[in-house]
Amino acid sequence: MSWLDVFSAVCLIGGALSCLFGAIGVLSFPDVTARLQAATKPQTLGLILILIGTAAQLDFIYASGLILVGLFQMLTAPVLAQLVGRAAYRADSIDRETLVVDELGDRIEWERQVR
Repeated sequence: MSWLDVFSAVCLIGGALSCLFGAIGVLSFPDVTARLQAATKPQTLGLILILIGTAAQLDFIYASGLILVGLFQMLTAPVLAQLVGRAAYRADSIDRETLVVDELGDRIEWERQVR
């Protein structure tokens, strides 16, 4: 067993644990914003670790495809979470009393006054 095998195993196990903790967070957190946090950050980190662990065992030409998958995930997950969060906010699915700063509410109120 080489150091590359150990590195790959650590990345794969760490990624799987991160995805598991994210899934537990999605099931146990009380509101939409907390669930979005649990659905995006640990899942993205878990996928990146799994891709790194897998790429370490492959030739570069095959691993380059995994790099593209990781970049695509890092670009799309935050954008989708923001869009879902905005939709949930506008649908009144978020408890606004728990928000520390409500920039979107201020923006929506400003837009209503301008119209």
